[in-house]
Amino acid sequence: MVSKKFDVEDIQLLMSKHNNIRNLTVIAHVDHGKSTLTDTLVRMAGISSKERFTDATKEEQDRGISIESTGVSLYFELPEDAHPLPSNSDGSAFLLNLIDSPGHVDFSSEVTAALRLTDGALVVVDVIEGVCVQTETVLRQALSEGIKPV
Repeated sequence: MVSKKFDVEDIQLLMSKHNNIRNLTVIAHVDHGKSTLTDTLVRMAGISSKERFTDATKEEQDRGISIESTGVSLYFELPEDAHPLPSNSDGSAFLLNLIDSPGHVDFSSEVTAALRLTDGALVVVDVIEGVCVQTETVLRQALSEGIKPV
């Protein structure tokens, strides 16, 4: 995912390029891989090598589920042959602010709060189980907040 080693200065520079910032919430049914996807991206970016970076509280670790939303900023640079770049972007480097949201219905207020902070939703669907009840619920939440799911 990361095409070069990045540092704090790279992130700070991108924070001043508002057209190069993307804010996304990862949504899905419980246990469909939201945290696994986010944790994998965090490891690929070299931010942490922890297996469960996003489940930070002891309760989350003990229960093996996300209870609170967790945000992380990732540096991403589009390859030079990626065409076209977004018309209003300033270069090919982007800051992805990613929020890993809980999937359990008991924590739907966390999902709503996360969606209200973002521009889009990344929908994860388990390839075996397919679309489940909570998948539909979080999609409805996203749409009701005016969020475009991808």
